[in-house]
Order: sequence, then C-alpha cells, then structure tokens
Amino acid sequence: MQNISSDKPDDIPGDNTALPDEEASTALQSFFHDKVSPDDIEQVFLLKKAQPLLQAFTAVFHGGFNGVLVRLLVLRELVADTSSSTITRADINLKLSYLDSDSLETVLLRLRSNGLLAWDTVQSVYRVTPMARNILAAVDSLLVAANTPDDDADMGFLLSQVAGAQAVGGVSVEQLHHLLGRLIELTDEFRDAIASGSEFRLRTAQEKWHSACDWVEKGSAIIHAITTDSQADAMTHKAAQAIGRAQSALLNMQGMFSRALNQIERQRVHLGQSGLSTTDIKSWLLKHPDLSSLAEGAIDEPLSLLFVTPAEMVDVAESELLADRVVEVDHGLPQGEDAPITIDEAKVNAPQLEDWIARLDAIVNGITGAANDVGMPIANALLPANFAIASYRASLLPLLGDESEAVLQGGTATMARLPLDFTPEDVLLKVDDPHVAAISAGTLAHKPNSTNQVANTAPRHE
Repeated sequence: MQNISSDKPDDIPGDNTALPDEEASTALQSFFHDKVSPDDIEQVFLLKKAQPLLQAFTAVFHGGFNGVLVRLLVLRELVADTSSSTITRADINLKLSYLDSDSLETVLLRLRSNGLLAWDTVQSVYRVTPMARNILAAVDSLLVAANTPDDDADMGFLLSQVAGAQAVGGVSVEQLHHLLGRLIELTDEFRDAIASGSEFRLRTAQEKWHSACDWVEKGSAIIHAITTDSQADAMTHKAAQAIGRAQSALLNMQGMFSRALNQIERQRVHLGQSGLSTTDIKSWLLKHPDLSSLAEGAIDEPLSLLFVTPAEMVDVAESELLADRVVEVDHGLPQGEDAPITIDEAKVNAPQLEDWIARLDAIVNGITGAANDVGMPIANALLPANFAIASYRASLLPLLGDESEAVLQGGTATMARLPLDFTPEDVLLKVDDPHVAAISAGTLAHKPNSTNQVANTAPRHE
C-alpha cells in the first residue's frame, strides 16, 4: 500500500503554526494602505462575517495535496453511512481500516478541532456537523462538474447554483454576476472566432455555441422568475436583466455564424474535377496521426548538398571566356512563332453550369418532378451523374437564394435568382448509383417568403 504522509498534530488552522511564519504574524491592516481601514470595505466585512466557514475550508484544504485528499476521504466515508446520525470510534476504525492509525487520529483531531466533527461525551460517539455536510455538498457539485465535458461544465455548474439558490429563495447578486461574466466571455470568444475567418475555428465555436444555447434555454425560465419576483432587490433585478440581454446577444450570433460560413463556402477552392477541396485536405491532415511519416521515401537522407553545381560552374566559365571578346549582336527581328494554346477553365465548366441551371429550371417548371411543399430529395436532382459532376453541382447549391450573388451577372447569378429553397439534413444516405455511394440528405422546394438557410452538401466517393 502506498504510504500516506500524516498531518502534524500542531498543523491545525486556528493556531498560528498552521500558516507560514510571515503570514501568521502579519496583521490584516498591513495588506492595505495606511489610510485605508479594512473594516470600511464591504467585501472584507462579508468575508470576516463568514470566518467560521472559511476556517472550516482552511482546515480541509490547507497543506499539501495528499493531506487534503485524506481529510476529504475520511469525511466522505463518515458521511456515506446514513443508517445513523452517530458513529462510534470502533466503527470509524473498521470503516477506515486501510489508513494508518496515527494518521487517522491526526485527521480526526484536526476535523474535531475545527468544528467539522462533534464529539458527544455522554454517548461517546462522533457526529458530522452541518458545516461539514455543506462543505462536502459544495465539493461534490464541483466534482460532478469536473466529470462533465468542458463545453458544458462551466455553464452547467453556474446555472445549477443560480437555480438551486432561486428554488430556496436565496439567489445572490454575486451568483448572478458569475453567470453574467461567463456569458460575456462566451460571446467574446465566438466573436473572435468569427473575426478569425478560420473555418475550423468557426466550426468548433459553432458546436460550442449550440451547447451554450441549450443552457440558455434552460436558464431562461429561472431568469424570468427572478426578474418577476417582487421581493428581489434592485441589484438582483439589474443583474438578472443584464443576463437576459447577454443571452439575447448570444442567441443572435446564429446569423453571424451563417454569414461567415457562407462566405468561406463561396471562397472554397476545389481541386479540378475531383470534388475535393482544400478543406477536405486540411481535415485529412489534422486527423493524420503522424505527419512526418508522409515524407518517408520522398527525400533522401542524408541530403547531398552541392554548394557549387555544374550549371553554375559553366555559367561562370562562359562569362570569363567571353569577357574580353566582342560579341556580335544580331539586330534583326526574331522569327515568328505560333502563340501558345490556352484553355479557359471557366469556358470548360460553362456547359456543366448551363446544364445544371437547365436542370433546376426544369424542377421549377415541373418538367422533371415538380418541387412541391414537401420538396424533392436532393439526390434526385444531383443524380444521375459521375462523381465529379455531382460534386460540382452540390458545391453550387449554397448559391441558391444568395442575395449578394443574385445582383451580379453570369450563370451563378442566374442560379442564385431561381425560386428554390435548399434544406439540408445532417444525415448521410446511401444511393443506388454506379459512381456515388452516399450523399447528404436534403430537399429542394419552392422558395418560401422567409430567408432560406444554405449549407454545404457533398457526395462521398466510394
């Protein structure tokens, strides 16, 4: 068994020996300016008023981690027995038989000296004090939050504190300020992610935003109850109203996320007709366990460094050879050459774009299966086609209803003005096609009066 260092009997809060020498001998006034009295500060008064509770926390958490762990272990074991409100020393020795007897005696003395354990001299039994139960309840709440994912732990714990205090009618302004501060921090974090222009940072921030909105929805009823409580003071009302405004600002960021992602979608670079984009490559690289392994076999090790290569040597020798010679220059016109043949990629893609617009026009006019109120599956619109053409068509779907694109000229502008609404779904469906194995679910329907939301839908090659 691992040895557990015991606490010294004299290391008990309340005695000056429990604090460092310089802190134990220092008066409270020495931490402040000479002309400032600590008793004139409201927060100092509130903290001094809670001195017994703070000393109880000091008794548990003062010292090294191992000592704190053993004290919490003893308290939790004693509180876990709910069959009786008292416990004898024999039961303690049996329950904590895995601890060294001297270490256990030191911990019990420390807890008893600081009001966490009470000794009944008449019945010769121990009792766990209400203060100790309150401390363990607070610690257990933090331990539950620590086992929750990081995105939910902070908001969940703060909101649970406010909800619990509101349920018993004792919510404080400080608890509301903690929740308000966290909401402001999240709003600033999301704004920074939007301003960064990074798609990956935006995606991560959007997932965290969805989690935060779930907590905001759960807390709206609590905040409403506080604001409508006639017995709450003015400071509590003011803090609750500030939380309501911060929640509204957080919920209104959905449009900002959509606009930023749509802008990135318009600027996405596709690699030829492969259907792959730079985002797909970056995602693959981020998931690769060892990027350095990709360079295996690509370069020779060790490298053969040639500081003077034969090409440079020939150039130097030629310049030295012709330095003293008069070179006759032919001033005649050069012979004509045929201009190089170039292919405009935009014109290559033009037939595909025109065919895609004609296909969408047919859907609007009801020629190939009219898009009714229910809508038609997006797979029916994209297929049949090979993987490259289907990917090209899917990459153009976010342009449907794009107002900034619709005011321009060209094929994409014509497509943006089509009265179609594209509704994506976060589901991948298998399709019966020789070139495409699966495609994201979605529907095309006649565009309603409200503003449509766009997203990226891309088929996956098998």
